[in-house]
Amino acid sequence: MKLNSSLFDSIRVKPDKERQQQARNPQCEWEGCNKPGTHRAPKGRDREGQYFHFCVDHVRLYNKSYNYFSGMDDETVRTYQRDSVTGHRPTWKMGVNSATGAQRDGSRSTLNEDAYDDPHDFFNGAQTGRANRQAPQRKVLALEKRSFEALNLSTTARGQEIKSRYKELVKLHHPDANGGDRSSEDRLREIIQAYNTLKKAGLC
Repeated sequence: MKLNSSLFDSIRVKPDKERQQQARNPQCEWEGCNKPGTHRAPKGRDREGQYFHFCVDHVRLYNKSYNYFSGMDDETVRTYQRDSVTGHRPTWKMGVNSATGAQRDGSRSTLNEDAYDDPHDFFNGAQTGRANRQAPQRKVLALEKRSFEALNLSTTARGQEIKSRYKELVKLHHPDANGGDRSSEDRLREIIQAYNTLKKAGLC
């Protein structure tokens, strides 16, 4: 066996990595380069799935100048980018039957009524049942419940109702509104703390 054989090299303790790369990879496709092409680079638009093989130095140079949209005008690029949101598949407005363009009201029984009948009004009944079902209520924590009580509000109050009550109570208990009387300062602090708690919880 020759000492420079590739078979002999594969059983060395420290094999020649450069020679192994050359054996595993094709030669760099950059003109005048004879290094192994260890890195793939896409060939471009309309040649998807095809790649050049470059060495690390030349793949960097190639990537710096690579432009998928080269040769396309601005309007074509915008159209391509808009269509890429849906994977270049056709879309239509929700609630419209793509074949007939007919509007739908969300009820299965109104779609192609001549194709089937619904003598027991099964589909309309199911839709009504869904509409009457209430969304689950968020559980109010103990600290939030105390905050509602401090603002004299029910635990179902939300958003603008909480803000309005907060402004009303601040005006009522602020020392400036009471001629400088500081006797209700503790109550004012309680109101502010309660409002901050509800605000942090995202309830207003």
